[in-house]
Order: sequence, then structure tokens, then C-alpha cells
Amino acid sequence: MRPNPRMGVLLIQLGTPHDPSVPSVRRFLREFLSDPRVLDIPGIVRFFLVNLIIAPFRARKSSVIYTDLWNMSDNRSPILVHTRALTEQLNTQLSDDRITVHMAMRYQGPSIPDVLEEMRVQNYDKILVVPLFPQYASSSSGTAMQLVMEVVAKWWAIPHLELVSQFYNEPFYVNTLAAQALKHDPASFDHVIMSYHGLPDRHVDKVYEGGTNLCKDHNCEQRLDTENGLCYKATAYETSRAIAKEMGLSEDEYTVTFQSRLTNAWLTPFSDEVIETFAREGKKRLLILSPSFVADCLETLIEVGDEYAEIFAEHGGEKVQLVASCNTEETWVHGLAGFIRARHLRPPSTT
Repeated sequence: MRPNPRMGVLLIQLGTPHDPSVPSVRRFLREFLSDPRVLDIPGIVRFFLVNLIIAPFRARKSSVIYTDLWNMSDNRSPILVHTRALTEQLNTQLSDDRITVHMAMRYQGPSIPDVLEEMRVQNYDKILVVPLFPQYASSSSGTAMQLVMEVVAKWWAIPHLELVSQFYNEPFYVNTLAAQALKHDPASFDHVIMSYHGLPDRHVDKVYEGGTNLCKDHNCEQRLDTENGLCYKATAYETSRAIAKEMGLSEDEYTVTFQSRLTNAWLTPFSDEVIETFAREGKKRLLILSPSFVADCLETLIEVGDEYAEIFAEHGGEKVQLVASCNTEETWVHGLAGFIRARHLRPPSTT
């Protein structure tokens, strides 16, 4: 290994339409839902479902939602804005360490193949890949890492490659979310909800070997053991326990839920149903975190901030307060920089 090695870092986010227009949203939906790690059904069925039913009919409705989202962020995609700002700030902090940070989107642009080509010509000694998904899921971290490996496998000269599958238990991530929540004085709310992006039950069961309902059989809500270290449901609950501890919450002061479901065969409890139930029970103020997202996006700003607030109000609630994601908070940026720096290849010892 040469002295003073250089490391390139690739941050990966899920993706975003180029703009909120119907054609752009349709392209995004087609690419996203055509991924077999996202829609894990037979290929021919997936092709016809996505291209003849979902993308043609859902794009127009989704375009309206994305337009609202763009209007919240100066006519820009918030997830793209936050990820670019994070990349810039990390490069500022790591400029003296011979580390250069790049960013890409799994779906649409800047694409992983294009950014990896930029990194290839830089001739880095090491490439560190960090999908920005705290809890591992095949449909997020898994698909991002698979595409990276497929692209890099075609290179003639392959540098040292390290992939980060998850970071849900890193203090800089947990502490940032706890600090974001504490800004709102949690004691002034009736309850705290930690709402994670949902997954089909079968996605979680596939982490285990053989059969169905395996995640439930392992009692993942209560423990994280060596067998299910990549179980999304287990790490979601583990994340929540860590955040609650930092916030000083007892078990009865917060609830873990899952949002964005497409069918009832997804992880439960469902966020919208829990919020409605709390309103019917007389709760007036809810504080909601979305720990599976490190950058604010459609699922936080629109789904939680708008749609869940409407559900709560319709059934007697008064206020839903969305806790901002990590975005570019100082603790998050500084901690992630240290996390990256610790994985930098050090020069060989001369002693």
C-alpha cells in the first residue's frame, strides 16, 4: 500500500424524481418499482404491473404530492438538497485527510454508475460505500450495495472496497435524533411516536431461514440477537430504545409504528391507525420522529407532517409535531465525518 492513501466515499440515498412533472415522476416510479429487491414478485408479473398499471395511473396522483413537496423546499427536492449539503460539509471536514466524499441516488440521478465512474478515474486506494439507511433492508441498503458491486465487478483494477450495511446504533446518529426531538420539549406532548418506513412481512422473514412469520416468532420487538442482526424490525425497535434512553423516555411514553404500507401484510402497528386511535382516546398532542430517514423527504414532510396531522385533527387531536431528520445537524455531520475517518486506510507502519 502506498503512503498517504486516498479514500473515496460514496453516500447513497434512495432517489427522487428530477422534477414533480408527471413524466419525471413516472420514470422514477418505473425504475424504483422495477427493482426485484423492492417488488419481489416474478419478473414478468412485475413488468406488466409496473409498466401497465402502477406507473401510468399512479404518476399523476404522485405528481401532485411531489409538487407540494417541492413547494416546501424552494422548488427543489429536499432529499437531494440535504444530501448535497451533507456531502459538501463532509468534504470540508475531511479535506485534510485525503478523503473525498461523493453522493449518488439509487434511482434516477446522480446515478450510482455515473458517480462510480467518476470515482474510478480518481484511482482511489479505497472506496467506502455508505448507504444512508440506518437500519438494513434489502429494498434500501441491499439494492444500493448490490448495484455498487455489479458496477465495480466490471472494473479492471478494483480498489479496496468497504460496504456499510447499517449504522442504527452509532451514537452520532442516535444522539442527533434525540437532540432534534428534545428541541420540542417532549414533556409538553401526550405521547411520542417513532414511525419507521414499513416493509412487507415477507421481506423481514427472508432474513431468517425457512418458512413464514419467523420475525414474529423471534420476538424482535423485545430483543436483537446474533441471529437477526440484519432484521429491519428488530433494529427499528433497538433504535427506538436507544433514542428513548437519550430522551429520558420510559417504555409507556413512546410507541414504535410503521408507515407507508401498501397492504395489510406489512409490518405493524401501522402509524396512521395508531395516530387515529390516540386521537379517539383523547390525546391532543403528538411528537413524531421518523428514525429510518436521515434526510427530510416526502415520507416525513408530507406523510407525517401533513397527512398524519390531518388524520389526528379529524378524530379530535390538536397538534402533530414532526421532528426534523438529521439533515445537516452539526452532531450528525461531525459524527459521520469521524465514522468515515476511522475507516480510512492508514499508511503502513515504519516501525
